Amino acid sequence: MKSESPFGVGLFSIGLDTYWAQFPGLKEKLLGFTEHVARKLEGSGCHVINLGLIDTPEKSFWAGHEFRKADVDLIFLHVTTYALSSTVLPAVRRAKVPVIILNLSPAPAIDYERLNRLGDRTKMTGEWLAHCQACPVPEIANVFHRCRIPFFQVTGMIENDPVAWKEVAEWIEAARVAHLMEHNRLGVMGNYYGGMLDIYSDLTQHCAYFGGHVEILEVEELVALRRQINDADADRKVTEFRTSFDVQSDCPDEELRRAARTSVALDRLVERHQLGSLTYYHKGVGSAENEDGISSIILGTSLLTARGVPVAGEYEIKNAQAMKIMDSFGAGGSFTEYYAVDYNDDVLLMGHDGPGHIAIAEGKTKVRPLEVYHGKVGRGLSVEMSVKHGPVTLLSVVQTADGKLKLLTAEGESVAGPILEIGNTNSRYRFSLGARRFLEQWNVHGPAHHCAVGLGHISSKLKKLGALLGMECIQVC
Repeated sequence: MKSESPFGVGLFSIGLDTYWAQFPGLKEKLLGFTEHVARKLEGSGCHVINLGLIDTPEKSFWAGHEFRKADVDLIFLHVTTYALSSTVLPAVRRAKVPVIILNLSPAPAIDYERLNRLGDRTKMTGEWLAHCQACPVPEIANVFHRCRIPFFQVTGMIENDPVAWKEVAEWIEAARVAHLMEHNRLGVMGNYYGGMLDIYSDLTQHCAYFGGHVEILEVEELVALRRQINDADADRKVTEFRTSFDVQSDCPDEELRRAARTSVALDRLVERHQLGSLTYYHKGVGSAENEDGISSIILGTSLLTARGVPVAGEYEIKNAQAMKIMDSFGAGGSFTEYYAVDYNDDVLLMGHDGPGHIAIAEGKTKVRPLEVYHGKVGRGLSVEMSVKHGPVTLLSVVQTADGKLKLLTAEGESVAGPILEIGNTNSRYRFSLGARRFLEQWNVHGPAHHCAVGLGHISSKLKKLGALLGMECIQVC
């Protein structure tokens, strides 16, 4: 789901107005640095509200109001030279969004020989002040601490510094994901899987940390939509199944059509409620129509997950959030849990029954018929896939003993090898800690038994997202 509010970042630079009359040309040089920074920020694909050089408290108040009117999600505070903290605090206090201090020098070092040859100590001081970015940062940090304003820093150079600009890009991406979560509509349909105490969660806390809206849905609404599906709609969806999946020859046509009706109904349910993610579970107490809908849901939920509406089974709300975060970073985010340990190869087997994130599968996802859904009612079609071989990241949203939410992450590799061909998602993962130690280190933080897996190593981005959301983020490996 696209949010109605556009994502944007604010930028302002700081200086001291006293300097401008004393050092001709300094202000213009610093404004040039800021314009250069603005262009590089825009190169990261975000809309930038650039308020230029703020050099008095009065301008700082004005900047704070402008940032609020522009509804920015993040502020970059570009330190160009020494500036009073009174030119910073009003803008940041008023804007009330996270702030990144850009302590970026215009060069790797001052050209000492050139500066010392100027022969005019006023000109020499003006040249030095153009390289004086580090000077006010302790003052700003002190004031932010005392005012209880969280802040983050990027230290380096404006040019030829890939390390610094990678950090900047990750802060922008993390803020973009926070923006998406703030505007996400999460559907929860059905009820908890009885007895899985670890997955029970506090919906109000999810709104407190991530924002967004939780829409409580009834299975009966899906079933009612399903009744309206005509043969033509079902036929088109069966064609989509055969294009998107590797449908095995032993899949009965009637099961494909049953799944197709449910998939079309799911699409309409998502459109009706403008859902950006969904979680569901329904055991049922004898309603054949409800069971028919829920037991044919896996193909449709897998398609939704692949197109940016991640779906978590077993009413695992925390993992629906984790999957949405991973998908918003472009990493995927497939529903998974431990299956077993292969001590011979020192890998973990991890997967789950459907849905699966077929967009991050190694090869085409197979569809297989199952005579029984283990631990659940009904039978029908399921998906079998492995996550693409290469670097992966796990993410768990954890609810703690004091009711807070935190992020738990780990980086590993999806590796080739034998898997269980049981009609479920299944992959082999290797971790730098080794399988034994990884299990112990992951478990010690008290996650639920589900987590989300995505492509690439993105823990540094997840840590930034946690910082922006005020959530602890722990990386195991």
